[in-house]
Amino acid sequence: MTNLPTTLAEWLDYIERQHPATIDMGLERVRAVATRMGLGAPAKRTIVVGGTNGKGSTVAFIEAIGRAAGWKVGAYTSPHLLRYNERVRIDGQDAEDAALVAAFNAVEAARGDITLTYFEYGTLAALQLFAGAALDLAVLEVGLGGRLDAVNIVDADVAVITTVDIDHAEWLGEDREAIGAEKAGIIRGWKPVILGETDPPSSVLARAYLLGANAIRGGSDYFYEPIDAQRWRWRDVGLRMELPTPALAGPIQLANAGAAIAALRALDRPLPRAAWAAGIAAARINGRLQAFDRDGVQVRVDVGHNPQAAGQLARALKAEAIPGRTLAVYAALQDKDAEGVVQALQEVVDEWTLAGLEGPRGQSAQQLQARLHGTAAVTARLVGTVEQALTQVLAQAQSGDRVLVFGSFHTAAAALQWLQPAP
Repeated sequence: MTNLPTTLAEWLDYIERQHPATIDMGLERVRAVATRMGLGAPAKRTIVVGGTNGKGSTVAFIEAIGRAAGWKVGAYTSPHLLRYNERVRIDGQDAEDAALVAAFNAVEAARGDITLTYFEYGTLAALQLFAGAALDLAVLEVGLGGRLDAVNIVDADVAVITTVDIDHAEWLGEDREAIGAEKAGIIRGWKPVILGETDPPSSVLARAYLLGANAIRGGSDYFYEPIDAQRWRWRDVGLRMELPTPALAGPIQLANAGAAIAALRALDRPLPRAAWAAGIAAARINGRLQAFDRDGVQVRVDVGHNPQAAGQLARALKAEAIPGRTLAVYAALQDKDAEGVVQALQEVVDEWTLAGLEGPRGQSAQQLQARLHGTAAVTARLVGTVEQALTQVLAQAQSGDRVLVFGSFHTAAAALQWLQPAP
C-alpha cells in the first residue's frame, strides 16, 4: 500500500476511520490478522484482567510487583488519559511513537481486506511490540466485556475478574448474570481465575467449574484487611504478609492489590519476599482519586463512570474527613447511568456542577441535567466544559473544601490537562 501514515497522530486518525463501527464484537477478524502476523504468546507468562471496575489499578499493582521482582513486564491498558502511548508499557516505560508506528505498519501489512476497529488495531500493535521484547510477564487489560474482546485471542495463564456490575448494558446484558457470562469468557480450562468479589455472579462460577478452572475468590480463598493507616494484611493458606498501604487512594485499592497478589501467586513462580511490599508501594495510575492541592482546596480526579464506581468513591470520601464542603464537577457520556451515579454520591456531595463533553457519545450539561430529575444534581450549576467548571468551582471554594472531578475518562483527562499543563 502507498500513502500510509508516518506519524503516530496520523496513524491514530487513520485507524479510527477503518471500520464503520467503533465497537464490533467478535474474535474472527482480529484472530485472523494475529495469525498472519505470527503472533503467539506475548510473554513467558500472561495475566489477563477483566471486570467492571478496578481493572487498571489491578494491572498497575501486578506490573509494579513483577518489576520489583526483577521481571521484564509489559502492560496493555485502555483507554488512555493524556497520550495514546500510555496504553503500551514495556519495563515501566510508555511505548515510543516510533515503536507504535512500526507496530501499526505491521498490522496494516498483515490485515489485507480485513476490517479492524481502533481497539483491535491497538491490541494487535501491543502484542506485536510485546513479541519483540522478550518479556517475563505480560499483563493485558480487557477493553469491553471479555468473551468477544480482542484481548481474548490470548490464552492467559491466569485470568482476573475484579468486579461485575452493570455497565455497557447495550453490549453485555442488562443484569449481573448476563454481564458475568461475558466477562467469564477470559477464563481458560484448568487455569486459575482470580475473582475479586466475595459473591461473584453464578454465571462466572459456572463457567469456571465447567472448564475445570481453579476459582480463587477474595474473602474465601485469600483475605485482605487494613491494620492501620500505614499497613494492611494479605493472607492465604500458604502466605501471610503485612504490607504498606498503597499510594493509590481509596479503600477499594486494597481489593485491587489483593487480587493482584492472588494473580501473581497463581502463576506459581517464586517472587522475592521484598517484591510484594516494594511493588505495592510503587504502583501508580493516573485518574484514580488522584490528588492535587490548590491553595488549601483538595482536588480529587477520578475516572469513575458507573454506579458501582460511584459507590466506591462515596466510601472513599466518607473515610477522608475534611473540615469543609465537597463540591462535585460531574461530566458523563450519554450512555451511562447518570442517575445511579448521582444517587450513589449525593450523601457526600454538598454542591453539584455539571459540565459538557464533546464527541459522538458526549452530551451537554443541559442534556445531562435533563436525566437527573429526582436527584440532588437537578439544581446543579451548568457549565460548558470541564475546564470552565473547574475554574468556577475553585474560584468559590475555600480552604478546607474538597473538589471532586469525575464521571468519565474524558472528564478526568480534561481535568488533568487543566491541573497539570505540559511544561
